[in-house]
Amino acid sequence: MKFNGYQTDGFWDEMFLPPNAEVPKVQARPSARVLVERIEALMQGELLRRQAAAERALLQMGITFTVYGDDQGTEKIFPFDVIPRIIDYNEWSQVEKGLKQRIFALNMFLDDIYHDQKILKDGVIPEHVIYSGQTFRKQCIGLNPPKGIWCNITGIDLVRSDDGQIYVLEDNMRVPSGVSYVLENREVMKRTFPHVFDATPILPVDKYPSMLLETLKNLSPNAVNEPKVVVLTPGIYNSAYFEHSFLAQQMGVELVEGRDLVVADGFLFMRTTKGFERVDVIYRRLDDDFLDPKAFREDSLLGVPGIFDVYRAGRVALANAPGNGIADDKVVYGYVPQIIKYYLGEDPIIPNVPTFMCWNDDERSHVLNNLDKLVVKAANESGGYGMLIGPHSSQEQRDKFAELIKANPRNYIAQPTLSLSRVPTLVDGHFEGRHVDLRPYVLYGEDIWVLPGGLTRVALKKGSLVVNSSQGGGSKDTWVLAPPIGSAKTSSV
Repeated sequence: MKFNGYQTDGFWDEMFLPPNAEVPKVQARPSARVLVERIEALMQGELLRRQAAAERALLQMGITFTVYGDDQGTEKIFPFDVIPRIIDYNEWSQVEKGLKQRIFALNMFLDDIYHDQKILKDGVIPEHVIYSGQTFRKQCIGLNPPKGIWCNITGIDLVRSDDGQIYVLEDNMRVPSGVSYVLENREVMKRTFPHVFDATPILPVDKYPSMLLETLKNLSPNAVNEPKVVVLTPGIYNSAYFEHSFLAQQMGVELVEGRDLVVADGFLFMRTTKGFERVDVIYRRLDDDFLDPKAFREDSLLGVPGIFDVYRAGRVALANAPGNGIADDKVVYGYVPQIIKYYLGEDPIIPNVPTFMCWNDDERSHVLNNLDKLVVKAANESGGYGMLIGPHSSQEQRDKFAELIKANPRNYIAQPTLSLSRVPTLVDGHFEGRHVDLRPYVLYGEDIWVLPGGLTRVALKKGSLVVNSSQGGGSKDTWVLAPPIGSAKTSSV
């Protein structure tokens, strides 16, 4: 297959430069030249065979997710496209700096919000924005998480607009999912294109499980040589259960449900065939509401009664800390540039998408008058739900969202519709551009560490801007090129 005839269609393309008066057809960006040459050198039909082989491998691995409310069966194989997204090292190094800056500032914000609340007293963020947030937990006021770290595992969604600028689209501070796909996509790509990996220095991603385990062990509040770490899952019916079991297996730790844990004598224990075993650290994959029926939702059957008291007493660590969801409230997102400036005295390295706050009368009026041009989002929805994409919406949908905004203005923000960058994608035997975003994963232990690349999600429907798997999206492997030899130490994939 050749890229002859491939069009960028006026969008920023991650692999190709657009044609111009001097060069009438697209040209590969320098970072993608080796890959493009190798793909074009394949025999007729070979790339399609490799795509099919990759899909079979993912099927055999059982890489699935769950779509709730799908009448045709909820268990889905995660769609995968064999053409990777490539990021130049110099650009990645700036992204990495920006992510570390953002997480460091957001951690300071969380600690302040649940203690002195200086940022509210100084008027940087209105008090009502925090106190009315669905994810602000009064139970966490005065809480001191181990090592003072509230956001141990985060996923930050990035997008590139048609001006080439990378923006933060949203922060995922509670239980971000998807990193298992990063690891499995890489494994599949190494089998599919071994010769390209031999010719291209790509930063590895396979350190993530060991780095995650070290991050978790670092949180242990108990003086033990080898802390007991477990992954707490809501169970097999959760949409990300594959990832929960995968990460537990990769780290070599137990995967447990709430019924496997019990509080006794002020400590947390795991039931085993040999009796109770004390637990030091929990990587929890369920929301605050379901963590402890004594502290949060009384009707929760998924959590562990009394675990919050053990945590507050400093006898078990939870990652992420309860209460940190207020930092990924989409209304609070709009204030992150001010948060970075307030705590660090710096401008954001990676800017936010311009955001209108519907609780503000003037901004709400602008939003209601321009629903056909804007993207409207509910403050605490995810997965592409609770969202209106104005240019692709009907009048009926816009009228519905207008009523929702008027009824609860605090719960909505709006942003301009970005022309997301694209990457060539295999469609019916040829290449077409499809819109993508990027979710890098950040671990905050002794230091802040960013997984090179992250999850590139791709909107497989033509023209669609919604990349979420639950809305018909898929994924690609993300290649961060290693720095030139001599400028930094490189490592193999």
